[in-house]
Amino acid sequence: MKIIIVGGGKLGHQIARNLMESKYDVKLIEKDKAKCTRLANSLDAEVIYGDGTELDALEEAGASSADCFIAVTGSDQDNLVASQLAKKEYKIDKVIARNNDPRNLDALRKLGPDIAVSSTEIITNMIEQEVDSAQAHLIATLNKGRASIITLTLPADTALEGIMLKDLTLPFGSLIISIVRKESMMIPNGLTAFRANDEIVAVCDRKGEKELQRTLGAHRPR
Repeated sequence: MKIIIVGGGKLGHQIARNLMESKYDVKLIEKDKAKCTRLANSLDAEVIYGDGTELDALEEAGASSADCFIAVTGSDQDNLVASQLAKKEYKIDKVIARNNDPRNLDALRKLGPDIAVSSTEIITNMIEQEVDSAQAHLIATLNKGRASIITLTLPADTALEGIMLKDLTLPFGSLIISIVRKESMMIPNGLTAFRANDEIVAVCDRKGEKELQRTLGAHRPR
């Protein structure tokens, strides 16, 4: 998974460090030369001296092959321009941008990235949700990132085979919304039994998200 971060301030530095600890391929673009030097000395990542709103810097960072793009400069305008370039010029699948001024949030969401947020924790969690799980995928966030809608496919050797929804203990704040089985969608009730390869759509509180993934992703004991 190749990730480009634009903006080497405290936020960009922390996100880069968090992702690198999880062994992701991270490149960071920063237009302040002194910051570039400090970042290069503290991070084991490629740090590019350039402006993330310009094509030359994005080309050098390998934007054409990036999977995720994160714009976290201190300027909403720069984050918007960088996000638009990432989406329109390079067709990057996942584009996330920092919002600094709440008055700009609506415009940023309409014109720029897939996701506009203003918290290190929210950004990191969203990225981890996208790249750290082979089965679970984030569809949307709710209530300013406090809740998520995720989709997850039950493994072929699921431990939930034949278990009814009413007999399954879900994390507090979690709800199974729908099940897709062999291209047919159903709205489950308490008597609905799970089957291998069911595609589950669920809403959950962020605090219980990983527990929900573990519950739904459990395999039969060997």
